[in-house]
Amino acid sequence: MAPRLLVYTRTTDYRHDSIPAAVAALRTLGDFDVTATEDPAALEAPLDAFAAVVFLSTSGEVLTPPGRDRLTAYVDAGGGFVGVHAAACTEYDWPHYGELLGARFDRHPALQPGKAVVEDRDHPATRHLPAVWHFTDEWYDFRTNPRPAVRVLVSADETSYEGGGMGEDHPLAWCREQGRGRVFYTALGHTSEAYRDPDFRSHLLGGITWAARR
Repeated sequence: MAPRLLVYTRTTDYRHDSIPAAVAALRTLGDFDVTATEDPAALEAPLDAFAAVVFLSTSGEVLTPPGRDRLTAYVDAGGGFVGVHAAACTEYDWPHYGELLGARFDRHPALQPGKAVVEDRDHPATRHLPAVWHFTDEWYDFRTNPRPAVRVLVSADETSYEGGGMGEDHPLAWCREQGRGRVFYTALGHTSEAYRDPDFRSHLLGGITWAARR
């Protein structure tokens, strides 16, 4: 049987137009069996059958208290968790979520081209990328720098675009361990076009397969 992914796209704040394209892309990446949902009850049910849970541009408060407990237990027991783009704009009222993901969204400049610097190529999400990756996105700033608590894979070169607010050290994609589980996050993925980009698709697939231990 193909490994299963639970892809969660509920939004109670800003909703990205790219979500349908993103879900369609995940259905064609790797050999995963994708279950996509916006129903919070799906996170209240046992998650053990899933190789990873993907929060795909979720926003606002998207979990019930039982769902929070279930997700915490799932990751601590060895489950994979993947956050994409606006997943960092999610569950501001739940402190553990910020710790799980590694950082919370603060602001972003206008959508524009820029340069992402690959810091760590010894990871499935980055080993295919060039040292400097030209990309168009919103270049998220975060409330805190996650570097002390995560393994940074990609950072933003703020000299390559207008409006960056974190300075010379601006992590953009990273991974970490939580209990026995694995967490991967990428701030990229704002546009529908991103999910047709071969480099971004490989970046996303690499992060998911790492978190899912595949």
